[in-house]
Amino acid sequence: MKTNRILAALLLIVLVFSLTACGKKKDDGTLNVVIIKQLDHASLDEIAAAIEEKLLELADEQGKDIDILTVSGQNDPTILKQLADQATADNADVIIPIATLAAQVTTSAAEKYGTPVVFAAISDPEGAGLTGMKNVTGTSDALNTATIIDMMLSVDPGLKKVGLLYSLSETNSELPIREAKEILGQKGIEVVEATANTPDEVITGASFLVQSGVEAVFTPTDNVIMSAELAIYETLRDAGIPHYAGADSFVRNGAFATCGVNYTDLGHRTAELAFEAVAGGSDLKDFYLMDGGIVTVNTETAAVLNVDYSSLRSFGEVVEVVTTED
Repeated sequence: MKTNRILAALLLIVLVFSLTACGKKKDDGTLNVVIIKQLDHASLDEIAAAIEEKLLELADEQGKDIDILTVSGQNDPTILKQLADQATADNADVIIPIATLAAQVTTSAAEKYGTPVVFAAISDPEGAGLTGMKNVTGTSDALNTATIIDMMLSVDPGLKKVGLLYSLSETNSELPIREAKEILGQKGIEVVEATANTPDEVITGASFLVQSGVEAVFTPTDNVIMSAELAIYETLRDAGIPHYAGADSFVRNGAFATCGVNYTDLGHRTAELAFEAVAGGSDLKDFYLMDGGIVTVNTETAAVLNVDYSSLRSFGEVVEVVTTED
């Protein structure tokens, strides 16, 4: 049951922080960093690992001791608030929330103490209310929606019906979905929408799009859909429907293709900003937009779809991957 899951998670949070609290409260020059993932899935795990890697590298270069604690909010606002409140109460030197809800909750918790917050992978920082604060900066993975649609048309110039699969609870999806509707409408392409807020609803949504006869599906950097990609990619693939998504983690979990940022690079840049924020960097911008231009294609999915993706090389460097569960 959900209640039991939350209780168990909160008990784990209390245990984790209690085991590290003594070290955190000592004024021994150790840099204390808390990374808060909104939930566990391939994209956010990759970002967290890259942040940790770069933080350790920078600490070693600067001769600093560092204590890194990485936790997950399981996509639950109650758990995320508990994590953020505990991090600020334990005097974290900097908190790094990954994904929009985690960043919003953390920023609110840190406001009282002025704790530096360096968010990671926020598609629309301004729309999420994460700009205009002295103690807040971070990285944005804003998606170029027009490029994704151009990719669809390069593969299938006769495209007439596109499905949009996304979650209404994901702030990340609001702007790119709005852009997709506008662009597709201007091109005279019919749009069919399917929304979902749970893994079961994602599966139902994918099946609905198949039954609706869509010829391609687009999903932005939506954490809810990403968490269920492994459960839907075969449904779309076997129906002959390419799934274009907002991050390479979707593609590694079976979607057809994306064009976006490298999340390892994004994690490294976020870690650099965290060090700058702790050092009192007063010239930091509200956020830093990461460069895209990397096309990721799942060659196994392409083979089943019998799709020639050579045209995608005109959109950037093509990275070929196969389906994994990581």
